[in-house]
Amino acid sequence: MDGYGQYCPIARGAEIFAARWTPIIVRNMLVGCRTFGEIREGAPGIPRALLSERLRQLEQYGVITRSPNPAGRGSVYELTEAGRGLQAVCDALGAWGARWLELAPAHLDAAMVLWSMCRCMPADEIPDPRMVVRFELSDGTPQRLWVVAQRPRPEVCVKPPGFDEDLVVRTDSASLAKWQLGWLSLGTAQRHGLMKVQGPVHLQRELAGWGARHQFADIKPARGAGVAAPT
Repeated sequence: MDGYGQYCPIARGAEIFAARWTPIIVRNMLVGCRTFGEIREGAPGIPRALLSERLRQLEQYGVITRSPNPAGRGSVYELTEAGRGLQAVCDALGAWGARWLELAPAHLDAAMVLWSMCRCMPADEIPDPRMVVRFELSDGTPQRLWVVAQRPRPEVCVKPPGFDEDLVVRTDSASLAKWQLGWLSLGTAQRHGLMKVQGPVHLQRELAGWGARHQFADIKPARGAGVAAPT
């Protein structure tokens, strides 16, 4: 990897952290991803070979460690003290992005919004027994996704999970993202027809608590919360 050839700590740090996909890999590990598959699940689009290369580089730099997976094949990756120190860098970058960058249509990946929602769900608030919610996205190519909220960790499914569905949510990608970011409550979205929820009222109340869990939900955008037009 080519460096900047500068003594400045910003330049030296950027040589590691600013490589494409590295911030996403670190973010995923900070929210609990430990295996190759878990890290890749939160980085859709990254080639397997590139992810392997980035993980090797981070291991060489002392940002992560790798050990055999006691539960099966593959490896388990853990952040070192140096890696955990990147939490502050990720927090600062995320806070800046939440405040100063508009949410554009290219950012509205419903599967990633739901993945983030699952990862942000506190362990003590994961439903028991299991709760299954089908999300139907109406914009672009119609899409169906399922969230299976059960212990030890909720997950997103792109195919029917084989369980009875407790709720069905019909919405669009922009409204879904705004709900997760805390810009829109479920009740407000329902009143304005942006999100329609079918199912028992007590489960709808539980679903309402799943929104606004994003780490940067409390940061008010400097330029409004509207979705930017494509350029």
